[in-house]
Amino acid sequence: MIRPFPTAVFLRRISSSIRTGLAAIVACSLLAGCRTETKVDVATREKILLLGNGGEPKALDPHIVSSVGDANILRAMFEGLVTYHPSNDMLHEPGVAERWESNEDFSEWRFFLRKNAKWSNGDPVTAHDFVYAYNRILHPDMAAPYASMLYFLKNGEAYNKREIEDFSKVGVKAVNDFELVCTLESPAPYFPDVVKHTTWLPVHRPTIESFGKMTDPYTEWQKPGNSVSNGAFYLTDWRINAYVKVRPNPYYWDKESVKPKGINFYPLDNVFTEEKAFRNDLIHYTYTMPQNLIERYKEMENSPLRIETYAGVYFYRCNVTRPPMDNLDFRKALAYSINQETIVKYVTMGGQQPAYGFTPPSEAGYDPPNVVKFDPDKAKEHLKKAGYSNGAEVPEFTIIINTSEAHKSIAVAIQDMWKKTLGIEKVKIENQEWKVFQQTVHDVNYEVSRAGWIGDYVDPNTFLSMWVSNDSNNNTGWSNADYDRLMKESGRISDPKERYKKMKEAESVLLEELPVLPIYWYTRVYLLHPDVKNWNPLLLDNHPYKHIDLIAD
Repeated sequence: MIRPFPTAVFLRRISSSIRTGLAAIVACSLLAGCRTETKVDVATREKILLLGNGGEPKALDPHIVSSVGDANILRAMFEGLVTYHPSNDMLHEPGVAERWESNEDFSEWRFFLRKNAKWSNGDPVTAHDFVYAYNRILHPDMAAPYASMLYFLKNGEAYNKREIEDFSKVGVKAVNDFELVCTLESPAPYFPDVVKHTTWLPVHRPTIESFGKMTDPYTEWQKPGNSVSNGAFYLTDWRINAYVKVRPNPYYWDKESVKPKGINFYPLDNVFTEEKAFRNDLIHYTYTMPQNLIERYKEMENSPLRIETYAGVYFYRCNVTRPPMDNLDFRKALAYSINQETIVKYVTMGGQQPAYGFTPPSEAGYDPPNVVKFDPDKAKEHLKKAGYSNGAEVPEFTIIINTSEAHKSIAVAIQDMWKKTLGIEKVKIENQEWKVFQQTVHDVNYEVSRAGWIGDYVDPNTFLSMWVSNDSNNNTGWSNADYDRLMKESGRISDPKERYKKMKEAESVLLEELPVLPIYWYTRVYLLHPDVKNWNPLLLDNHPYKHIDLIAD
């Protein structure tokens, strides 16, 4: 029999310093081995949340951004009147407003602001800050891509389109420093959900005007050392294509409840690079997930893979002002030759649902029309109606996508479907860097563009209002008077069932005209480290970061 090594006797014979080190080594070996502390280990201990966040931010200005990744950062830095609940999208958390009330028909809302809300420089947050912010985003000179979100306000659209010049006629008033009244164009019982969105965030007037006029975009006020925000965190560092760092706002009204000591957002737009970073313990969370690794992660014991319902739709935009997309029958031919079921089963593989309509079925009981389904015979019939005897006659056109293996895989699959079903051979796929892609779509300088839309709040209006003529998020050149009328009529109806009925009529018009080609309804597919606590499944995926904790698992 081999005797155990006489550790205690040996330790008495060597120096105290060596004894301490060796004891640690022996203790470590007895505890099934030591390992080097990883970046995630250190971050968990220091309570710094490390998040993959898609592409490089376009800006850190609530009135300029329109992407989910940018909004994730702004949600940490700024706080609106009402904010997101940590576990239930249908509930509201008081933000700057400690309470609110409406009139009987929900056309006027009154918000009562807490008196201890402060900016990150110590200034008080007042109702006047919100009035200034709403003026700024709606001002025509700002050319804000998301200005239409504030068309809820009476005369908001008229002001944004220069039909009126006097902002005092827009439906927002500061009664005093701590009371704000919003008067709406039509009843909106869900308005507290709407004002959670980044477009309704306040901005700090003295800071903005220290670096230019109210409507000057992309000025130095967004940079570390200049930026002033009112959320649980403030900006401390921003290195282009490297990271954005935020740390706790010492003046935040609820600072005692803020669990993280900081958040680092990493612009990892390559899904394989991001997954490798997660696997090597460099980040706590991935923004997305390589499709070809989903099954492998599903098979793991205690897998970090999360697949959750997500209120969003993946689709293709068609520029209806440019041939061949200006031909309705041609758009129908393309739509009916996309096999949505094949895409979700063999390409995306993340539990997504085939989209046969536009609005996801998750939207508060709304039942969308399901009419755009794979039908090769119908596709060929419409190709002939469009004036092409076969696909070889179709002129070359391009699908633009932003940098992503996932978008590329879907585009290649659809390119192949159009070729096999219709015989179309001259379809190019063009990859663009994220900021370039956003500008190309905004300028409607494309034939077909990949697109995705995540709900801004839980209501079908967030998916359908963007297709009204000249909406700042339309970006297809499509306009339809019947659609505009039906959407306007739906806005005047307070009864949800009747309002949904009217919206379904509008969506039927959209799906008959097809400026959009529905592909699938989203799920959230991502990786989450077990050290991350209080990260709950949410339909809109808008996590209030102050509640997220880090505890070594």
